[in-house]
Amino acid sequence: MVELLPSILSADFARLADEVAAAERGGGTVIHVDVMDGHFVPNITIGPPVVQSLRKATKLPLDCHLMIENPDEYIPAFAEAGANWLSVHYEACRHLHRSLELIAHHGMKPGVVLNPATRVDLIIDILPMVHHVLIMSVNPGFGGQQFIPFSLDKIRRLAELRQDLGLTYRIEVDGGVAHDTVAQIVQAGAELLVAGNAVFGAAHAERDARALLAAAREAASQT
Repeated sequence: MVELLPSILSADFARLADEVAAAERGGGTVIHVDVMDGHFVPNITIGPPVVQSLRKATKLPLDCHLMIENPDEYIPAFAEAGANWLSVHYEACRHLHRSLELIAHHGMKPGVVLNPATRVDLIIDILPMVHHVLIMSVNPGFGGQQFIPFSLDKIRRLAELRQDLGLTYRIEVDGGVAHDTVAQIVQAGAELLVAGNAVFGAAHAERDARALLAAAREAASQT
């Protein structure tokens, strides 16, 4: 089933609880939290304290996406702050298997993230360990970027591998998810749609989340 994961990266941080509540009313079922350290990606966002505050403001699962160097050092802190899902980049983990085990050990659902230039087949061996695979369809660091078209091939490859290997991981997509791209993203096989600018950019989060989710589910019904 297709789900919408509003990304707070594009929300008004001064009104974060209200923004999240509006996106939830619009059909968002998981809140996506982009964590950036200014080293792995060229931007700095938020850390465990904001996650802890957000945890008090919503009952929805918090999907924390770590775009940071040395993610293992911070996994326990995000678990303590209340993260439910935690994803780490293939490119940032020296020992990816160990990192995924550490996430699961702390009671969170583990995910792995692939940058646009990273091939899906590099993670075949760890696919049985993950709850979700996140395909970056823009280069990570900033919201509002244009969708990279070859990301669709990676989504299709993940869907193919899931069927061939008999696995159940979810396929998540982050970057450029909007009205002009959502149909092809869903029809390629993605189910978890991270959207920031398309939900929060016009300051009508409830309305825009509902419209985007409706478009996604309409496209899914045609596959």
